[in-house]
Amino acid sequence: MALDDIVYVFLIIAIVGPIVQLLLSKAPRTKNRVFELFLVWFLFLMVGVGSIWAFMGHVFDANAVAAVIGWPTGSPFQYEVGIANLAFGVLGLLCLKIRENFWVATIIGFSIFYLGAAYGHIVNYMQTGNTAPGNIGFALYMDILVPIVLICLLIAYKRTLKSVED
Repeated sequence: MALDDIVYVFLIIAIVGPIVQLLLSKAPRTKNRVFELFLVWFLFLMVGVGSIWAFMGHVFDANAVAAVIGWPTGSPFQYEVGIANLAFGVLGLLCLKIRENFWVATIIGFSIFYLGAAYGHIVNYMQTGNTAPGNIGFALYMDILVPIVLICLLIAYKRTLKSVED
């Protein structure tokens, strides 16, 4: 399995996991419960585990990651990006136990980081024509789609939570 292919596995589990949990759970299947489960699974897997996976790549296999992105090897940016990924990975894992506004803060920070990275990849493509798979490809789509999914799930969760509380 290639370095970046594991993200497909995380994504599939983040989608299938909450469906299986809903089917096996005896808890009522309210809209709020559905949004909550998808949100928790996405935060834990895509933000938590996925970001820790990215940390390990950027820090411990920096040259391979740079090659996938199409950037020069040996740059200190790898370590810095890796540490940022580690920070968001820890936050994502903590979302399993710490809820509510912690989710909001985690999603805001993660979204800024990943949407900013997406912008950087697009600018790099426009300036240099870099079409490496880690620059313009699945990684770029995930940098955009995961924050959008998280924001939408959070909004839906919060809105349906209000209707549950009323």
